[in-house]
Amino acid sequence: MPLITRTTTVEGDGHVRADVVVRHLSGSSHRRVRGMFDNGCVTINDAPCDSGATTVKSGDVVVVNYDPEQKYREKKKRWDDRTFTIAFEDDHLIVVDKAAGTLTVPTERNEPNTLVDRVSICISHSKREKEAWLVHRLDRDVSGLLVFGKHKKIADVLIDQFKARKPERLYAAIVAGQMTNAEGTFRSHLATGNNLDRFVTRESADTELAITHYKILDRLSDTTLIELKLETGRRHQIRVHLSHDGFPVLGDRRYKPKQAAHPRWLRKRIALHAKTLGFDHPLTGEPLRLESPLPAAMAKFLAKN
Repeated sequence: MPLITRTTTVEGDGHVRADVVVRHLSGSSHRRVRGMFDNGCVTINDAPCDSGATTVKSGDVVVVNYDPEQKYREKKKRWDDRTFTIAFEDDHLIVVDKAAGTLTVPTERNEPNTLVDRVSICISHSKREKEAWLVHRLDRDVSGLLVFGKHKKIADVLIDQFKARKPERLYAAIVAGQMTNAEGTFRSHLATGNNLDRFVTRESADTELAITHYKILDRLSDTTLIELKLETGRRHQIRVHLSHDGFPVLGDRRYKPKQAAHPRWLRKRIALHAKTLGFDHPLTGEPLRLESPLPAAMAKFLAKN
């Protein structure tokens, strides 16, 4: 069937949305009209228009060319959010690349716009309201990859993988000082102080075993770039292990802050990034492995050394 062309010149003194005009011209539903804009069917004053929210005024010429047999489905919009970007997504789970400075979940203060809030909004963007189910966390000032389940059952399967230490979790860190051993393992028990800081101590009923493997990637003039592999996932595990060994993460204001300060590290964030996340898809069993590049702050610091 040939295309139908409908044209109108806007009249009146006020402004009106372009999608209202196109819906009147074509007699189509709201959803189909949004699809027409997404598929290049609409022009205003001979210029392509891809947004139905565009306003038109008196004298503007609106033209719609469309096939009456075609459904014109609305294209999925790219999600734009300062707190994260999407690394992988399907109907069951979503892996996001978190920005530093973003809380993963609210504390007892009930902070708004945490990562779990923003991801929940994202996955509800084109469908009915959904909730992002938490699987694991990153500290507020740490960036990198996190996975959320879109359903509780999916999240529970992923949580079981983490409990069994199956996922691959690699981090990159820039630490103060020059580490000597090319690689090694931190294995210790962590406890929590009254101020919620973590510290290394003897094993007891109140401690948690924490295991972190590391290897040096580059020795710089007064810092070291290292890769860390988590075997366990305790709160502040990497930061405590490194500071206890005398090599705190740059910018860490909680663990050995004076030693962690550096004249060229001026960011509020710390120089720690969750760069690799690998796990088995909870439904298909397919192995997934996601990579995240070093954030600009860390890359720029390294480039100037």
